[in-house]
Amino acid sequence: MHHIKGKIREFLRPHIRESEIKDDEDLFSNGHVHSLLALSLILFVESEFKIDIPDEDLDMDKFRSFDALATFIQEKIADETAAPE
Repeated sequence: MHHIKGKIREFLRPHIRESEIKDDEDLFSNGHVHSLLALSLILFVESEFKIDIPDEDLDMDKFRSFDALATFIQEKIADETAAPE
């Protein structure tokens, strides 16, 4: 899970002023991520981790923190790996 968080941090680094954001810190309520950046983050996650994020998965809680996002990505990867083609 550490490598997932690292890739997300690297993507967000140019857009976030604070360099030290805790893994469980709320990225939205603290003003680190705004709506346009959230959209870019979703597109990055889909591309970087080769997963599809359908509309029903666009729940802000899944993107609220590095911890939540890494857990969501791991679950999506597991689901897509287990799904028959």
